[in-house]
Amino acid sequence: MHTRRSFLTQSGWGFGGLALAAMLQDEQPARGDSGTGGVVKVLHYPPKAKRIVQLFMGGAASHLDLWDYKPDLWKHHGKPSDFGEKVEAFQNGLGPWMKSPFAFEPSGECGKQISDAVAPLRDCVDDMAFVHNVIGKTGVHSQATYLQATGFQRPGFPGMGSWISYGLGSLNENLPTFVVLPDHRGYASNGPKNWGSAFLPASTQGTTIFPQRDNPIEDLLPRAKFVTQQSHAEGLSLLKRLNSKYEEQRPGDDRLEARIRSYELAAKMQLSAPEALDISGEPKHILKLYGLEHAGRNYPATINPEEEAEYFGRKCLIARRMLERGVRFIQIWSGNDNSFPRRNWDSHEDIERDHKPLALGMAVGTAALIKDLKQRGLMEDTIVLWTTEFGRMPSSQGSKGRDHNPYVFTNWLCGGGIKGGTTYGPSDQWGYKPLDRENPTQVYDIHATVMRLMGLDHKRVTVRHNGIDRRLTDVHGHVIQDLIA
Repeated sequence: MHTRRSFLTQSGWGFGGLALAAMLQDEQPARGDSGTGGVVKVLHYPPKAKRIVQLFMGGAASHLDLWDYKPDLWKHHGKPSDFGEKVEAFQNGLGPWMKSPFAFEPSGECGKQISDAVAPLRDCVDDMAFVHNVIGKTGVHSQATYLQATGFQRPGFPGMGSWISYGLGSLNENLPTFVVLPDHRGYASNGPKNWGSAFLPASTQGTTIFPQRDNPIEDLLPRAKFVTQQSHAEGLSLLKRLNSKYEEQRPGDDRLEARIRSYELAAKMQLSAPEALDISGEPKHILKLYGLEHAGRNYPATINPEEEAEYFGRKCLIARRMLERGVRFIQIWSGNDNSFPRRNWDSHEDIERDHKPLALGMAVGTAALIKDLKQRGLMEDTIVLWTTEFGRMPSSQGSKGRDHNPYVFTNWLCGGGIKGGTTYGPSDQWGYKPLDRENPTQVYDIHATVMRLMGLDHKRVTVRHNGIDRRLTDVHGHVIQDLIA
Protein backbone atom coordinates (compact mmCIF):
# COMPACT_ATOMS: atom_id res chain seq x y z
CA MET A 1 0.00 0.00 0.00
CA HIS A 2 1.41 3.37 -1.01
CA THR A 3 1.02 6.14 1.55
CA ARG A 4 1.68 9.84 1.10
CA ARG A 5 4.96 9.47 2.94
CA SER A 6 6.17 6.48 0.96
CA PHE A 7 5.28 8.19 -2.30
CA LEU A 8 7.14 11.39 -1.40
CA THR A 9 10.10 9.50 0.02
CA GLN A 10 10.53 6.96 -2.74
CA SER A 11 9.89 9.23 -5.70
CA GLY A 12 12.85 10.26 -7.82
CA TRP A 13 12.06 13.95 -7.75
CA GLY A 14 14.92 14.81 -5.43
CA PHE A 15 14.59 16.86 -2.26
CA GLY A 16 13.60 20.07 -4.02
CA GLY A 17 10.73 18.26 -5.72
CA LEU A 18 9.93 16.59 -2.42
CA ALA A 19 9.54 20.00 -0.81
CA LEU A 20 7.18 21.17 -3.54
CA ALA A 21 5.19 17.95 -3.41
CA ALA A 22 4.84 18.14 0.36
CA MET A 23 3.56 21.71 0.16
CA LEU A 24 1.01 20.80 -2.52
CA GLN A 25 -0.56 18.00 -0.51
CA ASP A 26 -4.06 18.46 0.84
CA GLU A 27 -2.98 19.18 4.38
CA GLN A 28 -4.66 20.81 7.32
CA PRO A 29 -4.37 24.57 6.79
CA ALA A 30 -2.27 26.66 9.13
CA ARG A 31 -4.32 27.77 12.10
CA GLY A 32 -5.21 31.42 12.26
CA ASP A 33 -6.32 31.34 15.90
CA SER A 34 -4.45 30.70 19.15
CA GLY A 35 -4.60 26.95 18.83
CA THR A 36 -4.75 24.31 19.48
CA GLY A 37 -2.93 21.66 17.48
CA GLY A 38 -1.13 20.48 20.59
CA VAL A 39 -2.16 18.19 23.40
CA VAL A 40 -4.41 20.85 24.93
CA LYS A 41 -7.49 20.50 22.75
CA VAL A 42 -9.54 23.14 24.56
CA LEU A 43 -7.67 26.13 25.98
CA HIS A 44 -7.95 26.58 29.72
CA TYR A 45 -8.47 30.36 29.48
CA PRO A 46 -9.37 32.85 26.76
CA PRO A 47 -5.92 33.62 25.31
CA LYS A 48 -4.54 37.14 25.15
CA ALA A 49 -1.49 36.11 23.12
CA LYS A 50 -0.56 33.40 20.65
CA ARG A 51 3.15 34.09 20.00
CA ILE A 52 6.20 34.72 22.19
CA VAL A 53 9.62 36.26 21.64
CA GLN A 54 12.05 35.57 24.48
CA LEU A 55 15.16 37.75 24.62
CA PHE A 56 17.90 36.10 26.69
CA MET A 57 21.04 37.97 27.76
CA GLY A 58 23.77 35.35 28.15
CA GLY A 59 26.26 36.03 30.93
CA ALA A 60 23.96 37.94 33.32
CA ALA A 61 22.95 41.50 32.48
CA SER A 62 23.12 44.08 35.26
CA HIS A 63 19.68 45.29 36.33
CA LEU A 64 21.39 48.17 38.17
CA ASP A 65 22.88 49.56 34.98
CA LEU A 66 19.87 49.18 32.69
CA TRP A 67 16.46 49.36 34.38
CA ASP A 68 16.64 49.39 38.19
CA TYR A 69 17.70 52.90 39.19
CA LYS A 70 19.18 53.14 42.69
CA PRO A 71 19.89 56.72 43.89
CA ASP A 72 21.61 55.40 47.02
CA LEU A 73 24.40 53.97 44.88
CA TRP A 74 25.11 57.50 43.64
CA LYS A 75 24.97 58.93 47.19
CA HIS A 76 27.30 56.27 48.63
CA HIS A 77 29.52 55.58 45.64
CA GLY A 78 33.02 54.55 46.74
CA LYS A 79 32.06 53.94 50.35
CA PRO A 80 32.55 50.49 51.90
CA SER A 81 29.59 48.27 51.11
CA ASP A 82 27.63 47.29 54.21
CA PHE A 83 24.83 44.85 53.42
CA GLY A 84 23.88 44.42 57.07
CA GLU A 85 24.25 40.66 56.74
CA LYS A 86 26.68 38.01 55.64
CA VAL A 87 26.97 37.99 51.86
CA GLU A 88 28.19 35.08 49.77
CA ALA A 89 29.85 36.42 46.64
CA PHE A 90 30.59 34.33 43.59
CA GLN A 91 34.13 35.72 43.24
CA ASN A 92 35.51 38.80 44.98
CA GLY A 93 32.77 41.29 44.28
CA LEU A 94 32.29 42.87 47.70
CA GLY A 95 34.21 46.06 47.08
CA PRO A 96 32.80 49.54 47.72
CA TRP A 97 29.32 50.57 46.57
CA MET A 98 29.43 51.40 42.86
CA LYS A 99 27.08 53.70 41.00
CA SER A 100 26.24 52.97 37.41
CA PRO A 101 28.58 54.42 34.78
CA PHE A 102 25.44 55.27 32.79
CA ALA A 103 23.06 58.15 33.44
CA PHE A 104 19.36 57.46 33.99
CA GLU A 105 16.44 59.66 33.05
CA PRO A 106 12.65 59.47 33.36
CA SER A 107 11.06 58.07 30.21
CA GLY A 108 7.59 57.83 28.74
CA GLU A 109 4.36 58.95 30.33
CA CYS A 110 4.97 56.51 33.18
CA GLY A 111 8.23 58.29 34.04
CA LYS A 112 10.23 55.08 34.39
CA GLN A 113 13.95 55.70 34.92
CA ILE A 114 15.85 54.15 32.01
CA SER A 115 19.63 54.04 31.50
CA ASP A 116 21.50 55.70 28.66
CA ALA A 117 22.87 52.25 27.87
CA VAL A 118 19.42 51.21 26.59
CA ALA A 119 18.25 54.65 25.47
CA PRO A 120 16.48 53.41 22.29
CA LEU A 121 13.98 51.58 24.49
CA ARG A 122 12.86 54.78 26.20
CA ASP A 123 10.35 55.19 23.37
CA CYS A 124 8.79 51.84 24.31
CA VAL A 125 8.70 52.07 28.08
CA ASP A 126 4.94 52.71 28.24
CA ASP A 127 4.41 49.29 26.67
CA MET A 128 6.73 47.50 29.09
CA ALA A 129 6.08 45.95 32.51
CA PHE A 130 9.16 45.62 34.72
CA VAL A 131 9.58 42.99 37.43
CA HIS A 132 12.49 44.01 39.67
CA ASN A 133 12.25 41.39 42.41
CA VAL A 134 13.07 38.23 40.46
CA ILE A 135 15.30 35.85 42.40
CA GLY A 136 17.42 32.91 41.29
CA LYS A 137 18.79 29.88 43.08
CA THR A 138 22.43 29.90 42.10
CA GLY A 139 25.22 32.16 40.88
CA VAL A 140 26.56 29.50 38.51
CA HIS A 141 25.94 30.41 34.87
CA SER A 142 25.03 26.99 33.54
CA GLN A 143 22.59 26.13 36.32
CA ALA A 144 21.02 29.59 36.36
CA THR A 145 20.60 29.55 32.58
CA TYR A 146 18.89 26.17 32.75
CA LEU A 147 16.55 27.51 35.43
CA GLN A 148 15.45 30.49 33.35
CA ALA A 149 15.24 28.53 30.10
CA THR A 150 13.68 25.26 31.32
CA GLY A 151 12.41 25.81 34.88
CA PHE A 152 15.01 23.41 36.33
CA GLN A 153 18.66 23.86 37.36
CA ARG A 154 19.95 20.71 35.71
CA PRO A 155 19.89 19.24 32.20
CA GLY A 156 17.26 16.85 30.96
CA PHE A 157 14.20 19.12 30.98
CA PRO A 158 12.36 20.71 28.04
CA GLY A 159 12.81 24.35 27.17
CA MET A 160 9.97 26.79 27.68
CA GLY A 161 9.35 26.92 23.94
CA SER A 162 9.05 23.14 23.84
CA TRP A 163 6.33 23.20 26.50
CA ILE A 164 4.42 25.88 24.59
CA SER A 165 4.80 23.88 21.36
CA TYR A 166 3.67 20.72 23.11
CA GLY A 167 0.60 22.36 24.58
CA LEU A 168 -0.54 24.53 21.68
CA GLY A 169 0.94 23.04 18.54
CA SER A 170 1.83 25.03 15.46
CA LEU A 171 0.38 28.12 13.81
CA ASN A 172 1.92 27.17 10.47
CA GLU A 173 2.70 24.14 8.33
CA ASN A 174 5.95 25.24 6.70
CA LEU A 175 8.21 26.51 9.51
CA PRO A 176 9.12 25.15 12.94
CA THR A 177 6.92 25.98 15.92
CA PHE A 178 9.96 26.89 18.06
CA VAL A 179 12.92 28.78 16.55
CA VAL A 180 16.16 29.78 18.29
CA LEU A 181 18.46 32.56 17.07
CA PRO A 182 21.75 32.24 19.03
CA ASP A 183 24.45 34.85 19.38
CA HIS A 184 26.42 35.03 16.13
CA ARG A 185 29.64 34.21 18.00
CA GLY A 186 28.31 30.95 19.39
CA TYR A 187 26.11 29.44 22.06
CA ALA A 188 25.65 30.68 25.61
CA SER A 189 26.00 28.33 28.60
CA ASN A 190 24.58 24.84 27.96
CA GLY A 191 24.13 25.47 24.25
CA PRO A 192 21.23 23.59 22.58
CA LYS A 193 20.29 21.88 25.86
CA ASN A 194 18.51 25.13 26.75
CA TRP A 195 15.94 24.51 24.02
CA GLY A 196 15.92 20.73 23.82
CA SER A 197 12.69 18.72 24.00
CA ALA A 198 14.01 16.23 26.63
CA PHE A 199 11.12 13.85 27.41
CA LEU A 200 8.62 15.77 25.24
CA PRO A 201 8.21 14.72 21.59
CA ALA A 202 11.32 15.51 19.56
CA SER A 203 9.21 17.68 17.26
CA THR A 204 8.88 20.29 20.04
CA GLN A 205 12.61 21.09 20.32
CA GLY A 206 13.93 24.44 19.12
CA THR A 207 15.29 24.73 15.59
CA THR A 208 18.58 26.64 15.63
CA ILE A 209 19.07 29.27 12.93
CA PHE A 210 22.15 31.46 12.47
CA PRO A 211 20.75 34.04 9.99
CA GLN A 212 24.10 35.74 9.39
CA ARG A 213 25.83 32.55 8.20
CA ASP A 214 26.07 31.29 4.63
CA ASN A 215 24.34 28.11 5.81
CA PRO A 216 21.83 29.41 8.40
CA ILE A 217 20.15 26.03 9.06
CA GLU A 218 22.49 23.06 9.32
CA ASP A 219 21.59 19.96 7.31
CA LEU A 220 18.54 21.50 5.67
CA LEU A 221 20.01 21.22 2.17
CA PRO A 222 22.55 18.66 0.89
CA ARG A 223 25.70 20.67 0.25
CA ALA A 224 28.20 18.03 -0.88
CA LYS A 225 28.91 18.15 -4.62
CA PHE A 226 28.61 14.38 -4.98
CA VAL A 227 24.95 14.43 -3.84
CA THR A 228 22.58 14.32 -6.81
CA GLN A 229 18.81 14.41 -6.91
CA GLN A 230 18.73 10.71 -7.66
CA SER A 231 21.17 9.71 -4.92
CA HIS A 232 19.38 11.92 -2.43
CA ALA A 233 16.02 10.37 -3.30
CA GLU A 234 17.54 6.90 -2.97
CA GLY A 235 18.90 7.83 0.44
CA LEU A 236 15.46 8.96 1.54
CA SER A 237 13.97 5.73 0.24
CA LEU A 238 16.45 3.71 2.29
CA LEU A 239 15.67 5.84 5.33
CA LYS A 240 11.98 5.16 4.83
CA ARG A 241 12.56 1.40 4.74
CA LEU A 242 14.68 1.50 7.89
CA ASN A 243 12.09 3.63 9.70
CA SER A 244 9.29 1.29 8.66
CA LYS A 245 11.17 -1.72 9.98
CA TYR A 246 11.91 0.09 13.23
CA GLU A 247 8.25 1.09 13.56
CA GLU A 248 7.10 -2.51 13.10
CA GLN A 249 9.41 -3.66 15.87
CA ARG A 250 8.48 -0.87 18.29
CA PRO A 251 4.81 0.07 17.92
CA GLY A 252 3.73 3.16 19.81
CA ASP A 253 7.18 4.82 19.87
CA ASP A 254 6.33 8.45 19.20
CA ARG A 255 9.97 9.35 18.64
CA LEU A 256 9.83 7.80 15.19
CA GLU A 257 6.62 9.59 14.31
CA ALA A 258 8.21 12.86 15.43
CA ARG A 259 11.29 12.14 13.32
CA ILE A 260 9.17 11.44 10.24
CA ARG A 261 7.29 14.67 10.80
CA SER A 262 10.59 16.51 11.10
CA TYR A 263 11.68 15.16 7.71
CA GLU A 264 8.44 16.35 6.16
CA LEU A 265 8.81 19.76 7.78
CA ALA A 266 12.40 19.95 6.52
CA ALA A 267 11.10 19.36 3.01
CA LYS A 268 8.70 22.26 3.31
CA MET A 269 11.35 24.45 4.93
CA GLN A 270 13.54 24.13 1.86
CA LEU A 271 11.14 26.52 0.17
CA SER A 272 9.76 28.52 3.11
CA ALA A 273 12.87 29.14 5.24
CA PRO A 274 15.03 30.89 2.61
CA GLU A 275 12.16 33.27 1.89
CA ALA A 276 11.62 34.01 5.59
CA LEU A 277 15.33 34.67 6.11
CA ASP A 278 15.68 36.93 3.07
CA ILE A 279 15.50 40.56 4.23
CA SER A 280 16.65 42.04 0.90
CA GLY A 281 13.10 43.07 0.05
CA GLU A 282 12.57 45.03 3.27
CA PRO A 283 12.25 48.79 2.70
CA LYS A 284 15.16 51.03 3.63
CA HIS A 285 13.33 52.67 6.53
CA ILE A 286 12.74 49.26 8.12
CA LEU A 287 16.37 48.25 7.70
CA LYS A 288 17.41 51.53 9.29
CA LEU A 289 14.97 50.99 12.15
CA TYR A 290 16.69 47.68 12.96
CA GLY A 291 20.22 49.13 12.66
CA LEU A 292 20.87 47.44 9.32
CA GLU A 293 21.38 50.44 7.04
CA HIS A 294 25.12 49.65 6.81
CA ALA A 295 24.93 45.86 7.12
CA GLY A 296 28.05 43.99 6.10
CA ARG A 297 30.53 46.75 6.86
CA ASN A 298 33.90 45.98 8.43
CA TYR A 299 34.04 46.46 12.19
CA PRO A 300 36.98 46.97 14.54
CA ALA A 301 38.30 44.05 16.58
CA THR A 302 37.02 45.62 19.81
CA ILE A 303 33.39 45.20 20.80
CA ASN A 304 31.31 48.13 19.51
CA PRO A 305 27.64 49.22 19.48
CA GLU A 306 27.26 49.35 15.69
CA GLU A 307 28.29 45.74 15.24
CA GLU A 308 26.10 44.57 18.11
CA ALA A 309 23.14 46.52 16.68
CA GLU A 310 23.58 44.93 13.26
CA TYR A 311 23.75 41.36 14.49
CA PHE A 312 21.05 41.65 17.14
CA GLY A 313 18.87 43.80 14.88
CA ARG A 314 19.07 41.23 12.09
CA LYS A 315 17.81 38.54 14.46
CA CYS A 316 14.97 40.78 15.59
CA LEU A 317 13.95 41.50 12.00
CA ILE A 318 14.11 37.79 11.15
CA ALA A 319 11.99 37.16 14.25
CA ARG A 320 9.34 39.60 13.01
CA ARG A 321 9.27 37.90 9.62
CA MET A 322 8.88 34.50 11.26
CA LEU A 323 6.16 35.69 13.60
CA GLU A 324 4.26 36.96 10.55
CA ARG A 325 4.56 33.49 9.04
CA GLY A 326 3.21 31.67 12.07
CA VAL A 327 6.22 30.69 14.18
CA ARG A 328 4.86 30.50 17.70
CA PHE A 329 7.93 30.78 19.96
CA ILE A 330 11.20 32.55 19.10
CA GLN A 331 14.21 32.78 21.38
CA ILE A 332 16.86 35.41 20.63
CA TRP A 333 20.20 35.25 22.45
CA SER A 334 22.71 38.02 23.12
CA GLY A 335 26.14 36.93 24.33
CA ASN A 336 28.05 33.69 23.94
CA ASP A 337 29.62 31.44 26.57
CA ASN A 338 32.57 32.69 28.62
CA SER A 339 35.21 34.15 26.35
CA PHE A 340 37.91 36.78 26.52
CA PRO A 341 37.77 39.54 25.59
CA ARG A 342 34.18 39.62 26.84
CA ARG A 343 31.52 39.03 24.22
CA ASN A 344 28.76 38.44 26.72
CA TRP A 345 27.11 40.18 29.70
CA ASP A 346 29.42 38.67 32.34
CA SER A 347 31.03 41.99 33.22
CA HIS A 348 33.33 41.08 36.10
CA GLU A 349 36.03 43.44 34.90
CA ASP A 350 34.39 46.53 33.39
CA ILE A 351 30.65 47.21 33.21
CA GLU A 352 30.96 50.23 30.94
CA ARG A 353 33.31 48.54 28.46
CA ASP A 354 31.22 45.39 28.10
CA HIS A 355 27.65 46.39 28.81
CA LYS A 356 27.53 49.56 26.75
CA PRO A 357 27.93 48.03 23.27
CA LEU A 358 25.88 44.95 24.09
CA ALA A 359 23.10 46.98 25.70
CA LEU A 360 22.88 49.59 22.95
CA GLY A 361 22.92 46.92 20.26
CA MET A 362 20.22 44.94 22.05
CA ALA A 363 18.12 48.06 22.63
CA VAL A 364 18.23 49.11 18.95
CA GLY A 365 16.97 45.73 17.78
CA THR A 366 14.44 45.28 20.58
CA ALA A 367 12.95 48.76 20.20
CA ALA A 368 12.67 48.19 16.46
CA LEU A 369 10.93 44.86 17.01
CA ILE A 370 8.39 46.36 19.42
CA LYS A 371 7.64 49.32 17.15
CA ASP A 372 7.44 47.14 14.05
CA LEU A 373 5.10 44.64 15.69
CA LYS A 374 2.89 47.49 16.87
CA GLN A 375 2.60 49.11 13.46
CA ARG A 376 1.69 45.74 11.92
CA GLY A 377 -0.95 44.94 14.50
CA LEU A 378 1.02 41.97 15.85
CA MET A 379 1.99 43.38 19.25
CA GLU A 380 -1.46 42.92 20.73
CA ASP A 381 -1.17 39.13 20.59
CA THR A 382 2.62 38.72 20.82
CA ILE A 383 4.49 38.64 24.13
CA VAL A 384 8.06 39.94 24.32
CA LEU A 385 9.90 38.62 27.40
CA TRP A 386 13.36 39.91 28.36
CA THR A 387 15.43 37.93 30.84
CA THR A 388 18.88 36.78 31.88
CA GLU A 389 20.25 34.18 34.28
CA PHE A 390 20.76 36.53 37.26
CA GLY A 391 21.75 40.11 38.05
CA ARG A 392 24.91 41.76 39.26
CA MET A 393 26.04 43.11 42.62
CA PRO A 394 25.66 46.74 43.75
CA SER A 395 29.17 46.53 45.20
CA SER A 396 32.18 46.64 42.92
CA GLN A 397 34.53 43.95 41.71
CA GLY A 398 37.95 45.38 41.03
CA SER A 399 37.28 49.03 40.33
CA LYS A 400 34.85 48.84 37.38
CA GLY A 401 33.16 45.43 37.37
CA ARG A 402 30.31 43.70 39.16
CA ASP A 403 30.10 40.14 40.49
CA HIS A 404 27.13 37.77 40.11
CA ASN A 405 23.93 38.53 42.01
CA PRO A 406 21.41 35.66 42.04
CA TYR A 407 19.57 37.31 44.94
CA VAL A 408 17.62 39.75 42.76
CA PHE A 409 17.41 40.83 39.13
CA THR A 410 14.99 42.17 36.52
CA ASN A 411 12.69 40.71 33.88
CA TRP A 412 10.38 42.76 31.71
CA LEU A 413 7.48 41.89 29.45
CA CYS A 414 5.35 43.70 26.90
CA GLY A 415 2.72 42.93 24.33
CA GLY A 416 -0.16 40.47 24.38
CA GLY A 417 -2.16 40.98 27.54
CA ILE A 418 0.61 42.79 29.46
CA LYS A 419 -0.20 45.98 31.38
CA GLY A 420 2.37 48.41 29.97
CA GLY A 421 4.02 51.28 31.81
CA THR A 422 4.07 49.40 35.09
CA THR A 423 6.68 48.33 37.63
CA TYR A 424 6.08 45.35 39.89
CA GLY A 425 8.01 44.04 42.87
CA PRO A 426 10.76 46.53 43.79
CA SER A 427 14.23 45.52 44.90
CA ASP A 428 15.75 47.01 48.06
CA GLN A 429 17.60 50.33 48.28
CA TRP A 430 20.81 48.82 46.88
CA GLY A 431 19.33 46.44 44.32
CA TYR A 432 20.79 43.54 46.30
CA LYS A 433 17.65 41.59 47.27
CA PRO A 434 13.86 42.03 46.95
CA LEU A 435 12.45 44.79 49.13
CA ASP A 436 9.85 42.31 50.36
CA ARG A 437 12.01 39.27 50.96
CA GLU A 438 9.04 37.11 51.91
CA ASN A 439 7.35 37.61 48.54
CA PRO A 440 9.88 37.57 45.71
CA THR A 441 9.12 36.70 42.10
CA GLN A 442 10.58 33.44 40.81
CA VAL A 443 11.03 32.28 37.25
CA TYR A 444 8.12 29.90 37.84
CA ASP A 445 5.86 32.93 38.30
CA ILE A 446 7.05 34.46 35.04
CA HIS A 447 6.51 31.15 33.23
CA ALA A 448 3.08 30.68 34.81
CA THR A 449 2.04 34.19 33.79
CA VAL A 450 3.18 33.75 30.19
CA MET A 451 1.35 30.43 29.92
CA ARG A 452 -1.78 32.04 31.37
CA LEU A 453 -1.66 34.75 28.69
CA MET A 454 -1.39 32.00 26.08
CA GLY A 455 -4.56 30.40 27.42
CA LEU A 456 -2.82 27.63 29.38
CA ASP A 457 -2.98 26.65 33.04
CA HIS A 458 0.63 25.87 33.92
CA LYS A 459 -0.50 23.24 36.42
CA ARG A 460 -2.44 21.29 33.79
CA VAL A 461 0.17 21.01 31.04
CA THR A 462 2.04 17.98 32.35
CA VAL A 463 3.86 14.87 31.18
CA ARG A 464 4.48 11.81 33.35
CA HIS A 465 8.19 11.06 33.27
CA ASN A 466 9.95 8.61 35.57
CA GLY A 467 6.82 8.36 37.68
CA ILE A 468 6.45 12.14 38.16
CA ASP A 469 3.99 14.50 36.48
CA ARG A 470 6.48 17.03 35.17
CA ARG A 471 5.61 20.56 34.10
CA LEU A 472 7.45 23.76 33.17
CA THR A 473 6.91 25.27 36.63
CA ASP A 474 7.92 22.13 38.59
CA VAL A 475 5.75 22.30 41.76
CA HIS A 476 5.79 26.10 41.96
CA GLY A 477 4.48 29.15 40.17
CA HIS A 478 1.78 31.79 40.59
CA VAL A 479 0.25 33.94 37.89
CA ILE A 480 1.21 37.59 38.48
CA GLN A 481 -2.18 39.17 38.07
CA ASP A 482 -0.78 42.71 38.43
CA LEU A 483 1.01 42.30 35.10
CA ILE A 484 -2.13 41.36 33.16
CA ALA A 485 -4.09 44.15 31.49
